[in-house]
Amino acid sequence: MTLLSENSARKILSLMMQNGGRFAEIYLERSEGRAIRFDNRQLDTITQGLDQGVGLRLVVDDKTFFANGNALDEASLLTLAESLSRAARVDQRQEDPVAFGRTSHPEVNPVSIDPRTVPLKAKIDLVTEADALMRSVDKRIVQATALYRESVRFIEIFNSEGMAEQEERYQCAFVCSAVAADSQGNIQTGTEVRGGALGYELFSGATVKEAAQEAARIALLQLEAEPAPAGTFMVVLHSEAGGTMIHEAVGHGLEGDFNAKELSVYSGKMGSMVASPLITVVDDGTLANKRGSEKMDDEGNPARKNILIENGKLVGYLHDRKSARHFQVGATGNGRRESYRHLPQPRMRNTYIAPGNDAPDKIINSVQKGILVKKMGGGQVDIVNGNFVFNVSEGYMIENGKVGKAIRGATLTGNGPKVMQIIDMVGSDLGFGIGTCGKGGQGVPVSDAQPTIRIPEIVVGGIVG
Repeated sequence: MTLLSENSARKILSLMMQNGGRFAEIYLERSEGRAIRFDNRQLDTITQGLDQGVGLRLVVDDKTFFANGNALDEASLLTLAESLSRAARVDQRQEDPVAFGRTSHPEVNPVSIDPRTVPLKAKIDLVTEADALMRSVDKRIVQATALYRESVRFIEIFNSEGMAEQEERYQCAFVCSAVAADSQGNIQTGTEVRGGALGYELFSGATVKEAAQEAARIALLQLEAEPAPAGTFMVVLHSEAGGTMIHEAVGHGLEGDFNAKELSVYSGKMGSMVASPLITVVDDGTLANKRGSEKMDDEGNPARKNILIENGKLVGYLHDRKSARHFQVGATGNGRRESYRHLPQPRMRNTYIAPGNDAPDKIINSVQKGILVKKMGGGQVDIVNGNFVFNVSEGYMIENGKVGKAIRGATLTGNGPKVMQIIDMVGSDLGFGIGTCGKGGQGVPVSDAQPTIRIPEIVVGGIVG
């Protein structure tokens, strides 16, 4: 499959740079998607769509000029390129683009069932089944919502340095949300998400059943949980919490554009100890079928494994072409964009704290009084100073090394770099979570992970009643 011939691409790039420029790029995309939502005992919505378009980028000195449109025929693209060239005029004729060369990137996301080949009824059956499963767990489940999503995107990139790359990308996801209520009027919600960069084979096993039962379990647990205490506690973040902490409180601060502008708490600290010697932070775009994995980034550079913090020392940032040029380093495969309507930015992929040597049970048993966080909710972080506030969606008290009563309404408040510096136990396990990361008005698929870790002290906010 191709969206544009090499001959047409050569004409367009040549026209873009006819009045001068350091770099020109054509980014083409064709995407198909479908979402099915079952809510309140009925099929709520079915949405599907097809979108295609192109983004043209021209770099002149340190200025970037960008234009996008939906027409992919050569004549329309030449008109768009002409307008971009006029806007960036510097009266300095450039050489025509070099001959294109294609790279054979290794496949990282094997897909066995294209979701587009599966009948609509089968997908409707999935969300219908999930609704029934959630409600069957307990009569206190008063509302259930199930959401199925699929997308297939074909990406093609040409640039003035001779790059010609393409990739077909699959994503499937399934979300279950259950609402539980008791006779006293207490209402709690539980949510579970499953998915990745894979096809309909996601549903070959027990995905629907497990997601539905887990959502119901969390909602019911919260009904019976006691209000969380407030104060400073030793906290164990279980691997089942995923990597929300590392993604939000640390990962964004390691993206190259923030550091180029000196807006990150990690700016100017390359080579310095920024975390406990027990901590190694990795961003890896090559993990098979993980939500943040792709063969290449949205600038055509191969995805790779990047070590960002190694045994506590800051050793790297995540880069797109622009920030890599600023720091005079190579591309890291992290130039990502939501669609052809956007410019690329340095973005995380699958970000995690590497496993350590401590047994998870040993970590819990070491705590005399503290809190176990099994699942994290949403939160906020300031990348300039690293301060964060996160919600706990499933937590327990720890007393004398034993997991005790469930708590609800807890929040964790602290500073990301400081927390990374005081972590004193790192588990041998590793648990992943998935999501869509927002930055600069764009959303991209990601996953994050961590082992079970012990934080000697962190401020926990509780609730009254």
